[in-house]
Amino acid sequence: MPYFDAASSAPLHPVARQALLASLDDGWADPARLYREGRRARMLLDAAREAAAEAVGCRPDELVFSSSGTRAVHSGIAGTLSGRRRVGRHLVASAVEHSSVLHSAAAHEAAGGSFSEVAVDRTGAVGTAAFADALREDTALACLQSANHEVGTEQPVAEIAGICAAAGVPLLVDAAQSLTWGPVPAGWSLLAASAHKWGGPAGVGLLAVRKGVRFAPQGPADERESGRAAGFENLPAIVAAAASLRAVRAESAAESVRLRALVDRIRTRVPQLVGDVEVVGDPVRRLPHLVTFSCLYVDGETVLHELDRVGFSVSSGSSCTSSTLMPSHVLKAMGVLSEGNVRVSLPMGTTEADVDRFLEVLPGVVTGVRERLGAPVAAAPSPTTAASLVVDALGRRCPIPVIELAKVIGEVPVGGTVTVLADDEAARLDIPAWCEMREHEYAGEEPADLGSAYLVRRLH
Repeated sequence: MPYFDAASSAPLHPVARQALLASLDDGWADPARLYREGRRARMLLDAAREAAAEAVGCRPDELVFSSSGTRAVHSGIAGTLSGRRRVGRHLVASAVEHSSVLHSAAAHEAAGGSFSEVAVDRTGAVGTAAFADALREDTALACLQSANHEVGTEQPVAEIAGICAAAGVPLLVDAAQSLTWGPVPAGWSLLAASAHKWGGPAGVGLLAVRKGVRFAPQGPADERESGRAAGFENLPAIVAAAASLRAVRAESAAESVRLRALVDRIRTRVPQLVGDVEVVGDPVRRLPHLVTFSCLYVDGETVLHELDRVGFSVSSGSSCTSSTLMPSHVLKAMGVLSEGNVRVSLPMGTTEADVDRFLEVLPGVVTGVRERLGAPVAAAPSPTTAASLVVDALGRRCPIPVIELAKVIGEVPVGGTVTVLADDEAARLDIPAWCEMREHEYAGEEPADLGSAYLVRRLH
C-alpha cells in the first residue's frame, strides 16, 4: 500500500524509532536538575541540539526546540516583530507561504500592523525584483519558504537573503519541506522546521535565531529553551528528531538522485497517459520527491478517494477537498488549474515498481471519475446560429462549471462567446486556466445577480 504523501508527514524513520525508545529509558528526568538523572537528560538534550544545529547550519545556542513547526513559525514571527517594533510594523511574505505564516500575518494586521504579499509566477517562484520592491523603511521582517509545500518549487533564498541583508531586514525561512535534502543557503536570519516532515516524531519543531537579530519572545516568561519555547521539553521526541535528521541527511544525496528520476517519470508520463492534465511547479528548480498535477473535468476529492481505494495515499490542493470549498491559496496565487489536483510526494525508499503501479492505475481512476461527472469525451458539436450562449452553473461545485463550458464551446461560432454563471470560488481560477489550456480567450469576470459571470470567447 504505497504512501505518497511525505510532504504532509514522512513515515517515522527507523533511527527515530530506535532513539525514541532508548531515550524513554534515559531521558525522562528534568534536564534542568543537577542530580544524575537530570544531568543525563541534559546531556541528551545538548547532544540533540548540537546535532540539529549542525544540520541547520547554525550555532547550538541559536537553536531551540518547540512543540511544532507551526509554533516555531508563530514564535519566530511574533518575537521578531516585537523585537524590531521601533523599526516599524511592516511584514513581507510571498503569496505561497505555508498557512502558519499567513495566519501570523493576519493576526499582525488585526493588531494594527501592515502586511505586503509578494506575487509569484506561474511556477510558484517569487521574483527577486518584486520582493525587493515590497521592502520598506518600516519593514521589520520578511518571510520566505525555502521550497513550496504544494508544488515543490524552490525559492531563490540566497538572492532574497542578500536583498534583505542590504536593506537591513531579517529574513525568516520556513525550511520544513527542504531540510531533509540539505541545509538552507546562507544569509537567513531565522529558520523554522518540523520534525515530522523528515521522518522524526510529530510534536517537535525547531526555531533558529541568529545572534544579532533583535528578538523579544512573546507570552509569559519561561526558563525553558532560552525563554523562546515554554514548557517541559519532550526530550525523547527531541532526541529522536535530531537523530533522524542526521540519518536522513546521510541518505539524502543518493535518495535525491533516485527519487528525482522517479518524479521525472511521473511528470512525463502522466500527461501522456491521462490527457487534459497540467503539471504545475518549476520542472527543474524543485524538490526531488514532489510533483503536482491537475486534471480537467474531475473533482479532487473523488480522485483521492478512488486512489486510496486502490492503495495509494496522495494529497490535493483542490477546493473540493476543503470544507471551505476554497481552492488552494498556492494554486490560486500561481494562476494554475486547481480542479482535480493531485500532489504526489514520495518518501525515501519508494520503489520504481510503486511508481509504475501508480502510473498504471491513474488513467483508469481519472477516466472513471470523468465518466461519472459527464465530462466531454466526443468531438465538439457543430456551431449553432447563436453568437453567444449562457451556461447556468450556479450552485454547482468544481469541476461542473468547467465541464459545462467545455460541452457548449463548440456550439458558438469562432468569435462567439459563452458566459458561465457560477458561484463556486474555484471557477474564478479554473475557467481562466481552462481557457489557457484550450487556447480560447478569457474575456473577464463581471458581477451577476448571483455569483459571477465569466465570459469566454471561442478562438478556434
